[in-house]
Amino acid sequence: MNELEAKIRIDELTALVNKHNYNYYILSQPTISDFDFDYLLKELEKLEKQYPHLAHPDSPTQKVGGDITKEFNQVRHKYPMLSLGNTYTEQELIDFDERVRKGLGQAPEYVCELKFDGLAISLTYEDGKLLRAVTRGDGVVGDDVTTNIKTIKTIPHRLKPGNYPQIFEIRGEVFMHRKTFDKLNDVLKKELELKGLDEEEIRERLYKNPRNFASGTLKMQDSKEVAKRPLDCFLYFIYTDKPVADSHFESLKKASEWGFQVSDHHQLCRDIHEVMQFIKRYEAARADLSYEIDGVVIKVNNFAHQQELGFTAKNPRWAISYKYKAQSAITRLEKITYQVGRTGAITPVANLAPVQLAGTTVKRASLYNADEIERLDLHEGDWVFVEKGGEIIPKVTGVNLEKRLPNAHKINYATRCPVCQTVLIRKDAEAVHYCPNETGCAPQLIGRIEHFIGRRAMNIDSLGGETIAGLFNKGIIQNYADLYELSAEQLLGLEFETYNNKKDQWSKRSLQQKSVENILKGIQDSKQVPFERVLFALGIRMVGETVAKKLAKHFGNIEAIAKATKDDIAAIYEIGDKIADNVVAFFGNAENLEICLRLKSSGLNIEVEHDQLVQRSDKLQGKSFCVSGVFSMSRDELKALIEANGGRNVGSISKSLNYLLAGDKMGPEKLKKATDLNIPIISEEDFLLMLG
Repeated sequence: MNELEAKIRIDELTALVNKHNYNYYILSQPTISDFDFDYLLKELEKLEKQYPHLAHPDSPTQKVGGDITKEFNQVRHKYPMLSLGNTYTEQELIDFDERVRKGLGQAPEYVCELKFDGLAISLTYEDGKLLRAVTRGDGVVGDDVTTNIKTIKTIPHRLKPGNYPQIFEIRGEVFMHRKTFDKLNDVLKKELELKGLDEEEIRERLYKNPRNFASGTLKMQDSKEVAKRPLDCFLYFIYTDKPVADSHFESLKKASEWGFQVSDHHQLCRDIHEVMQFIKRYEAARADLSYEIDGVVIKVNNFAHQQELGFTAKNPRWAISYKYKAQSAITRLEKITYQVGRTGAITPVANLAPVQLAGTTVKRASLYNADEIERLDLHEGDWVFVEKGGEIIPKVTGVNLEKRLPNAHKINYATRCPVCQTVLIRKDAEAVHYCPNETGCAPQLIGRIEHFIGRRAMNIDSLGGETIAGLFNKGIIQNYADLYELSAEQLLGLEFETYNNKKDQWSKRSLQQKSVENILKGIQDSKQVPFERVLFALGIRMVGETVAKKLAKHFGNIEAIAKATKDDIAAIYEIGDKIADNVVAFFGNAENLEICLRLKSSGLNIEVEHDQLVQRSDKLQGKSFCVSGVFSMSRDELKALIEANGGRNVGSISKSLNYLLAGDKMGPEKLKKATDLNIPIISEEDFLLMLG
């Protein structure tokens, strides 16, 4: 892989992992298994290690979770809430043990604990009184959910008199017992039956699993409603300035003595072999527990050893988790259908006989691409094994050959687009098939408009995918330029059919006065979006947010980009030939040029504001900066000043970094790493003096 290919892949992985972080930590709606997520993250970490200068400032490899919700007060953790590295095999545990033994120069003791499938929480106690409860958030800043936490009966509001520190934090996991979850679902089911809903509608509206339900409950605004959904909590780690014991195992005993609920299912292990015995025992017994677990956490017992081993940027070196395999089921493959994305990428989908899996009914599963269908050797009517990674998104993992019909036909991948019937193509070194009919394939046209209105593009949040599809199918819009010519007369009372994937049926919908007003206002407001986001919104292949920003800054306006040659574009730092080919091809298309002219006539920003375009000086030319902490101006303003004066922003500390620009409350790990590498640490005042 060359540097350009690495840049493209890093951009893709960064966006993908950030998306999955947001789905998991903020929405509580994961769309990928833990194993698949870890695979993506490890690939990104490997590429960033090989090409550190290509790493994004906000790379998820430097973060623990997702962004922070806006519904609660945000609190900075005194001790960052780091995540744990995951393992899935005995060999990976042996490798972990060898790293620990090498780091300590001796064999350690371990403590094994169950990995509860819930929501991490940090509780602060002062003078024995519960002061604050904060979620993990992004590991540095979390949400204050104290009022909701106080509804959990097993969490003491005030401790009995005892020998505990004047102020300390204790961390744990909020969860919901299976029986509680089932009981609440039974109540909801009866309510829905009384409303006359059919069986399928009821099944779709029921709560999906205890983990998501507990997470959503803890983030509710009304604590009275939280109290109606009984939550529970196990505590498992004490944080203080001075340790309360010499070992983690002893600290768990103290926490229990102070009145905290500590799980009985933990064990002091003399070596890694006892750790493996613990893991196997609870893999067999997990179904007998009253709550969900998805693995086991292994921690070095001795606190002095923990301190000696230290931390990476996001994980402690003295702890790791072992993840159990996801639950699976077997069902019959009914047929394979194909979905078309906005870029023309074709995704095969397995349509299955409905089967219960991890608390939900599974009817569809992704097959990814032609190679996956070939690997599985799928035949018509096969009985397939389905696994629900992360207990949300199902995938086909294998075939039960014993149940295969004697004369079953092998399934061959589609050769034509399922919508427009154009012959599919597959480019060299790519796993995905594409429909090349960019200007006549409806899903691609609709997909490009949906991309255009997205939050990180034009941010027209009053429009949704269903509305876009409805307007397109009615012939009212055919491309994103048409949006700016919509009128209230066209929209008001407009009725169109929408497809519900969950119910597998069509339904009718009409636009009312308020909806029409919001749509037109959202379209009008989008005219204020800066040029680099307009450029990103156009949907040029391989032109993500970073590339769009570079193109906008270099050329200044859309006319200059449209006239640029491949060599002109490829010469820009970190762009290269493939991206240049796509940009030239886009603007070489007469229809695309006409659409851009219409966008200009509609009042969109198609050039960079003068202050953004002009570089003030080259005083920082060739210098790299990492900005961390709180300043008198925003970090974005500081980064803009760095770029405007020829400097370069990076998101992580490495030997090649020239300066760490440090503000208040910056992360201690970055400060320590910069100090260890002898990187100059400058203040905001020092930086401004550099600019003169």
